[in-house]
Amino acid sequence: MRSYNLGLLVGAAFCLATAPLAVQAQAPAAPPVAKDFARYAQIDNVSISPDGQHIAGLVSQDGENKVIAIWETANPDKAPTILGSAKMQLMGMNFVKNDRLAVLAQQTWTYGATKTHLQKLYITDLKGSDWKPALPENRGKTEDEQFAQAVSNPSILSRMPNDPRHILVLNTNFTGSGDVYKVDLYDGSADRVTRGSDHFGGLQADHKGELRARQKVDFDAGKVYIGQQIRDPKTGEWVEHWRSYAKDRNLMTVVGFSDDPNIIYVNVRQGDADKTGIYEYDIAQKKITEPAFEIKLFDAGGPILDDDGKLLGFDYEAETARNYWVDPTLAGVAKNLPSALGVKTVSLAWTDPGGAPTAKFSYPDGAGAEIADWSKDKKYVLIRKSGPNLPPEYYLLTDGTKLTLLGKSRPQLAAAKLGESRLVEYKARDGLMIPAFLHTPPKDVYGEGPYPAIVLPHGGPSARDHLDWDVSGWTKYFTARGYVVIQPQFRGSEGWGSKLARAGDAQWGKTMQDDNDDAAKYLIDQKLAAPDRIALFGYSYGGYAAYAAAIRPNGLYQCSVAGAGVAEIKRFQGETFNDRFLREYQRPTIDGMDPMPNAKNVSIPIFIYHGDRDQTVEVEESRRFVGALKAAGKTYKYLEIKDMGHQYNFMTPAMLETQLTEIENYLKTDCGPGGL
Repeated sequence: MRSYNLGLLVGAAFCLATAPLAVQAQAPAAPPVAKDFARYAQIDNVSISPDGQHIAGLVSQDGENKVIAIWETANPDKAPTILGSAKMQLMGMNFVKNDRLAVLAQQTWTYGATKTHLQKLYITDLKGSDWKPALPENRGKTEDEQFAQAVSNPSILSRMPNDPRHILVLNTNFTGSGDVYKVDLYDGSADRVTRGSDHFGGLQADHKGELRARQKVDFDAGKVYIGQQIRDPKTGEWVEHWRSYAKDRNLMTVVGFSDDPNIIYVNVRQGDADKTGIYEYDIAQKKITEPAFEIKLFDAGGPILDDDGKLLGFDYEAETARNYWVDPTLAGVAKNLPSALGVKTVSLAWTDPGGAPTAKFSYPDGAGAEIADWSKDKKYVLIRKSGPNLPPEYYLLTDGTKLTLLGKSRPQLAAAKLGESRLVEYKARDGLMIPAFLHTPPKDVYGEGPYPAIVLPHGGPSARDHLDWDVSGWTKYFTARGYVVIQPQFRGSEGWGSKLARAGDAQWGKTMQDDNDDAAKYLIDQKLAAPDRIALFGYSYGGYAAYAAAIRPNGLYQCSVAGAGVAEIKRFQGETFNDRFLREYQRPTIDGMDPMPNAKNVSIPIFIYHGDRDQTVEVEESRRFVGALKAAGKTYKYLEIKDMGHQYNFMTPAMLETQLTEIENYLKTDCGPGGL
């Protein structure tokens, strides 16, 4: 790796240039229509080859189909090479070698009564002339084997950055599940490195492609645990180093391998700490030796390492996912980005839900800029600018000084039409501080409020929202239409510390739902919401919360909207019963008010919708709940969306557009007396 002129990078301002690398911009619509939010991005998923010679991204001219565009980094104005597929939709890609891309493609698939989506991982050269599956495929001898082959999709365990020909691939087919292969990307051959095992999983490889860590689920006096094994760097033997017990819900995990073979990075909560940290673990001593990265207010994630295992930085959770850079080159880039791209910040006095002293921290106002990728020598650095009011924009920084706009993902959306967004917090009725993201309409169009309001709890429930661009359109589509939207990070949400996460245990429809209701009351108290014009909309677990909002007699909502909601808690609990680890780790957290037997208590209009290819929350749950509503004589609307799956990746632009317009129409016309 060559030396770098740090003085030039840190001391000079970036010079912004432009190049027509992306597709042509369109005139912004006012107000933006649903299709503007739902369409595929004009440019997305941008990455740079390790040698810096090529840039690749997913692009869409028509908003309905995606292709891969590959540019020469030194000539970004030169027409790109285009790679596409007539049979499958391209969903993602990344460089695995300088001249090879790993590409994820998918299509709908029906097998008997099973309606799902297939995803397949391919390797291609940069001209699209040499496509291969990530693992060689053999036609199954029986129908069961053919089915398993169809639904399995191998994953890349290591791209082996210092090996010019090979990557490590993990087989997921049940006939060879857990087998690891060293795959030659040029002749397609695959040599098995190790066989899979019913006793071990969680295989991890270092930057050299050497298998270094694995896990075993076992029992100790009847208590289930994950035993973390690490391969001894001297003897090559597998040795157990620690056990994480399911009931403790504090999994100590390997999150990176340093350039010192004796030192690995682990993520864990230490002692009575509320937040996770990243620590150096000494293999020889079998213990944590020192903290690598901790942050008082938020959970830490893992280290960011280069191709040789050298530490570059760390990632952590804040108002959104953030990076802290220790590499001087990347730290210098990050320092200069705000001034170069016009990023402004706001300061907030934060009362930590976990009990840490109130402290101030700053975050980007409307949009921030982050390092997205870089060439090995850091001559080229890809920058992503985005935020709740700004769909992602991509820039190329060359030699630390020249900043070139590569493309805007949704130039048809004007930030001024989308309103404002900020991080807030409110006190729940029992005193617990609840983080939330508040999205308000543009005041020059809709005034100061109060507005019609939407409480929008996230899915999971052990997940969280981020203050960044919302690819679903569920926040900004509605603020652009005069609604105020709040996303409560209710108890049970992760990423804000253990106290908030654990406070949701077995509280479905109880204190978890109180937090959503208290978000509605917060909007009223702040004079942002009209008390008689509030709805609750959610998807997945948020759909469950919409059921609970319709059932609980709180009088706060005029209606609720449930997308793919969990309607049967006992059924969901049952899905965790067969996994002995999840039986102790997750199942005790899933309990509370069960919507199905309480359908007769629904007291407000409810709109329910579901995709018929949903493999996460089966569509039959919504069908049964609708049947119970019909039998009880309740007011409801039901929509089944053909071919839609559960996750965003399994939704076409047309499906997203349908969701937005159907929800909007329902809120206008059927939500309470006269609509919202």
